[in-house]
Amino acid sequence: MIKIKHTARSPSKWGDIIFDTLVKGSGVLVLLLLSGIILSLTVAAWPSISQYGFSFLWNKEWDAPAEDFGALVPIYGTIVTSVIALLIAVPVSFGIALFLTELAPNWLKRPLGIAIELLAAIPSIVYGMWGLFVFAPLFANYFQIPMNDIFANIPFLNLFFTGPAFGIGILAAGLILSIMIIPYIASVMRDVFEQTPVLMKEAAYGVGCTTWECIRHVVLPYTKNGVIGGVMLGLGRALGETMAVTFIIGNTYQLDSLSLFMPGNSITSALANEFAEAEPGLHTAALMELGLILFVITFIVLACSKLLVARLNKKEGR
Repeated sequence: MIKIKHTARSPSKWGDIIFDTLVKGSGVLVLLLLSGIILSLTVAAWPSISQYGFSFLWNKEWDAPAEDFGALVPIYGTIVTSVIALLIAVPVSFGIALFLTELAPNWLKRPLGIAIELLAAIPSIVYGMWGLFVFAPLFANYFQIPMNDIFANIPFLNLFFTGPAFGIGILAAGLILSIMIIPYIASVMRDVFEQTPVLMKEAAYGVGCTTWECIRHVVLPYTKNGVIGGVMLGLGRALGETMAVTFIIGNTYQLDSLSLFMPGNSITSALANEFAEAEPGLHTAALMELGLILFVITFIVLACSKLLVARLNKKEGR
């Protein structure tokens, strides 16, 4: 019999080299794209930056014919509507996620979860049209008018919750944004809550914890990174939303009152309304600087979320 000698081949390193190159290239590509966006926005906005400097941030005038531009009103509208949306959406989303993971019967969990996720699939322009033609009249008649009567003589609160009952304005835009971001935050919270090991929750219930105590002392510490990520996802959605806010915020460059009932503007709605008709020059540069400011705001929010997660992890280590 003839014996065939098998020689063992040494594994080729080319596969690892190619994979390593592709992975590193992908990371570098992301950084290059990010740098390119920042650079292009800065170059396009440079005429406005050199003309107004930092005063662009606190100037509330926006007069295109006179070429007098300021970003205070859009920045104020963007931040306030996003904060209002978070203040409403986070507790509601937490309650939805808690109900779906801990309290809802099995026959209700799946259809209710699908219904929540379907809300995220509705186009933003549909939310805007619904907000303008359906929500705004109801909001004016059944919320703004009663609030005017209740808070008219209450100091401090009458600065924010009294004013003309237009139905549209900063508060209305914040409410519409909250409805839009609830599905995102609730879906993420529900998914991360379900990742908590069952044994940990059963142990908590076994020592006599209530449902809230189990959530507070077991589920939330275990899933805090995912919860914060879901909240930041919703905040990013609120900061970048365009069409729904454009329909409902009022689109005026006025900041004569702190009333949340008054119409206002946001960075995204200003860009959507004016960019197509802006004349080349200082007007276009001012709009590009608004885009750069929105980019910076989003970056600051992301950085703060990372610092918050790092701080929570550090405390947990202690």
